Amino acid sequence: MSKMKKEIIVVDYNPIWKEQFEELKSVLIDFINIESIKIEHVGSTSISGLKAKPIIDLDIIVEQDDLLTEKVIEKLSQIGYSHVGDLGVTGREAFKKRDTKTPDTGTNKEWFDHHLYVCQKDSIGLQNHLNFRDYMRGHPEKVKEYGNLKVELAKKYPYDIDSYIDGKTDFILDVLDKTGMKKEDKDQIENENRLI
Repeated sequence: MSKMKKEIIVVDYNPIWKEQFEELKSVLIDFINIESIKIEHVGSTSISGLKAKPIIDLDIIVEQDDLLTEKVIEKLSQIGYSHVGDLGVTGREAFKKRDTKTPDTGTNKEWFDHHLYVCQKDSIGLQNHLNFRDYMRGHPEKVKEYGNLKVELAKKYPYDIDSYIDGKTDFILDVLDKTGMKKEDKDQIENENRLI
């Protein structure tokens, strides 16, 4: 029996997304308890005014240190996150939640939808997230354009996340070009996001 595909739903920006990020960041910082890590709110919910899928994206940033990355992965597994590898994106380790109570803080709290990644500090995956977010935060006309594109793609590909992502790639690459990202880094991002 095949797994039911989840519908792609893009909604208007909601200021609660910032509060949700801050709440989850606080819990993760306290639990991981490693001084050198940072946690950044990335993805569409981190850009004020942008229409988005209502899923918070968080990047846990670690130094360029495989042992430290492994330590963070182990800590996350203790509160219900399963490490699922890089999912084809270099320098970004992805995690799956055990259930809606992940992270399990012992309070039985039901958490909102979120995607969690561990990124090494100088990785291309992290630079992609931060450069795109920071550029968009300063360009409201691009926020409107991107939001409309996402709505259009969600209507066109309501159950096809790969085509939805592929449809955003040209826009994202154009923004990354404006941030001065190196061509070889953009080529890598394109290869990781295009349908073959």
